[in-house]
Amino acid sequence: MFHWLRSIFKRPEVAGPQRRIRLFSTADPPLSRDALVVDQEGWRAEFSGSQTFALFELPVPGPDNGILTFRAKLKTEDLRGRAYLEMWCRFQAWGEFFSKGYHHAIRGTNDWISLETPFYLKKDQRPDLVKLNLAAEGGGKIWIKEVELLYTPLK
Repeated sequence: MFHWLRSIFKRPEVAGPQRRIRLFSTADPPLSRDALVVDQEGWRAEFSGSQTFALFELPVPGPDNGILTFRAKLKTEDLRGRAYLEMWCRFQAWGEFFSKGYHHAIRGTNDWISLETPFYLKKDQRPDLVKLNLAAEGGGKIWIKEVELLYTPLK
């Protein structure tokens, strides 16, 4: 019985190297362009309450049976709540599903730190659109740079 239980929590096996789907730079305007200004090779937001910043949307035809990873570097100043990465995947037949990086949320004042949020895709689960967001609570200042989407195939 314990073998069966252990198999449920077993990490998936990687079938190949991780590859970058897309890296975003300051030349790419974020969707929340009124709330984000270009600063320090990325974008900065100053806000007084909880807010979700829509960064980018991109069609992602093809990948399944793997891990989509939303990775970015964040820096914060006087952040009164948490900040984390959020990824939404839209599937034509099923609608939208999300992965929120609560487990890697940051608070307070931090120098640049790399965060990532994974989304596990099973065989034949192919999103047609991926949305990348930055969620922030409470208010403060936050910077984000080196925003990228990666794909790792699984066995």
